[in-house]
Amino acid sequence: MKQAVADNPIDKLIEQLPETYSAADRELVMRAYTTAEEAHREQKRHSGEPYINHCIAVSQILTELKVPAEVVAAGLLHDTVEDTPITLADLRRDFGDTVRLLVDGVTKLAHLPRVSRGDQHAETGEDEKEETIIQPALLGRKEDMISETLRKTFLAMGEDVSVVLIKLADRLHNMRTLGYMPEHKRKRIAQETLDIFAPLANRLGIWQLKWELEDLSFRYVHPDKYKEIAEQLAERRPDREKQLEDIKTKLVQLLEKNNIKAEVSGRPKHIYSIYKKMQKKDKSFNMLYDVRAVRLIVPDIPSCYAALGVIHTTWRPVPDEFDDYIAAPKDNHYQSLHTAVMYEDRRPLEIQIRTMEMHLNAEYGIAAHWRYKEGGKHDEQFQERIKDLRKMMEWRADVNDASEFVESMRTDVFQDRVYIFTPRGDVIDLPAGSTPLDFAYHVHTDIGHRCRGARVNGKLVPLDTELKTGDTVDILTAKRGGPSRDWLNNNLNMVKTQRAKSKIRVWFKVLEDEQNLTNGRGMFEREIQRLGIGEVNYEKIARELGYKNPDAMFIHLATGELSTNKLIKQFSEDEEIKDILEANAPEPVKTPTDSVEVVGLKGMLASMARCCNPAPGDQIVGYITRGRGASIHRQDCPNILQIGDRERLLKVGWGHVEQTFPVPVRIKAYDRPGLMSDISNLLSDENININNVAVNVHRSNADLRLIIEVKDLTQLSRILTRIENLPNVLEAVRTNPG
Repeated sequence: MKQAVADNPIDKLIEQLPETYSAADRELVMRAYTTAEEAHREQKRHSGEPYINHCIAVSQILTELKVPAEVVAAGLLHDTVEDTPITLADLRRDFGDTVRLLVDGVTKLAHLPRVSRGDQHAETGEDEKEETIIQPALLGRKEDMISETLRKTFLAMGEDVSVVLIKLADRLHNMRTLGYMPEHKRKRIAQETLDIFAPLANRLGIWQLKWELEDLSFRYVHPDKYKEIAEQLAERRPDREKQLEDIKTKLVQLLEKNNIKAEVSGRPKHIYSIYKKMQKKDKSFNMLYDVRAVRLIVPDIPSCYAALGVIHTTWRPVPDEFDDYIAAPKDNHYQSLHTAVMYEDRRPLEIQIRTMEMHLNAEYGIAAHWRYKEGGKHDEQFQERIKDLRKMMEWRADVNDASEFVESMRTDVFQDRVYIFTPRGDVIDLPAGSTPLDFAYHVHTDIGHRCRGARVNGKLVPLDTELKTGDTVDILTAKRGGPSRDWLNNNLNMVKTQRAKSKIRVWFKVLEDEQNLTNGRGMFEREIQRLGIGEVNYEKIARELGYKNPDAMFIHLATGELSTNKLIKQFSEDEEIKDILEANAPEPVKTPTDSVEVVGLKGMLASMARCCNPAPGDQIVGYITRGRGASIHRQDCPNILQIGDRERLLKVGWGHVEQTFPVPVRIKAYDRPGLMSDISNLLSDENININNVAVNVHRSNADLRLIIEVKDLTQLSRILTRIENLPNVLEAVRTNPG
């Protein structure tokens, strides 16, 4: 992008405003400038210049993209809400909803912690002091915070691309003035720009922003390499310019001879792109051929291919250096023909061929829409671009982990692309390095899950094969089945894209949830059976434990997030809670035992029924006897279930228990010396009394029946678990009534 220099920057901005702006548009921009200048009047940049100059510079970058006046106005005002007393309500009142929403969007994106946004904040005198205080506390969370803000930036692309354009213009000017920043910040800001914001500009197709962000960042990230390439370019510039003039003249003559109209220009090769090519091809600067490059702009698509034919007929094409991005556009809608030929001096020459429409789309990307807006002919294409952005963000919006989200953007969106054909001839756009599994998951999740092999160009290949542009891929699937965990092993390189990895992880998460659900339900039911508890209202227990449904409770029980002890405690409290919350229940009266509350009757004696031996935590019921008060039974006691006179049953609940209760327990084990002694010692350690013991040994199997005294179900569960952990013990359960 061109850097404007003027004594009065606002005058230069007004001169740059597109001719299509109406008088009202120009007046809006001037009002925005007046407001921003007044708001930032006392603020300075690190360079010492007035802060308003930054706002003007951001808007100048936006005017070169020919954006609407509201976007330019928002560029002038983009830091007012963040750094001055101006509010969003003020902006709505003075500039309308569109400008307010744009500034609000940029402000939300600006909520990056100071360790990552020191490059753009107005200097108020507290800047360095706050940095010193905050930075140590944030060091451990720095990456997470940066990732979260970048996540917001990416998701904003699908909502209003104008917000992201302002953010990119803001970042570009910050990079232009990065030399004024403290040295310790420069490399971090430059690396972040190189990793995220330059690729973001590329994803939006805005070449003008992309190359400058890359070169400025590269200068601070690798200053020595930047200087080396820059010096070599400068040293050879006179010779290169002379060669290019000769090449351009011969190309124009050649094309005119074949009745092809074309504008021929030298194509500047930028420092970072040269460095990347050197890295990719492992070549020195001297060995690179595409430092010499020209661009042909022709009237229409047929002329593109006609010019290509003439050039290839005249000079020998360099193998593997032809790309047809007209037939198969890049993911950012870039279109052009790329080729390289051996020129007359036996040195390669890189050539691009495109129409003017393709050229403007390549230079300005998604912003090119506004250059054609008057005619309306590009509205449909613009909407298609926005649709692509939203589709690109669709599945990532559900990724809650910010680091995983940003990694998916780096690997799936900002990587170089390959273009793969389905057997039906459809083109699938994938990141470079993708495998047949990535292809399968891109086509459909179920195809990915059932993938068992692949044919590339008709040949069976391993699933870790790296796909190349032009490959035709046919996926071989099983009728049923799922992915392998090996596919997620980074050392095996089975999948490249985060999209495929995410779908595989979801499959295993669902599978694990289903297994945990089964295991948790089994644990729950075994505990109920072991404690001799009758029917349980799963929904009620889950709700009281804070779960939406029993399934969630079972899953947490299986994973250990819900402890068995907490579950047993809930069993013990369940009926008591129910009774306390009973709306119209009369105040309960203590019985002489001081252990059972009998609702509605005063002074009635109560005794524990020996047929079922209820213990605190059991669901119980009282039965009015003839002359002996109330007999307390478990609700699932066979004797209670067979009673015909239901009017003699009383609703009762456990009170403040100070005593122990006899509970029958059955233990199955392989007989061994010292078994009974171990059980007795264990019960003694727990201060548990044994009321009765019956032992039956048949061959090597021991069957022990005990009556022990426990305080509640929690203690009973703990005792049974400890007994089951003894050597040779198979099972320890509470005996069912009857």
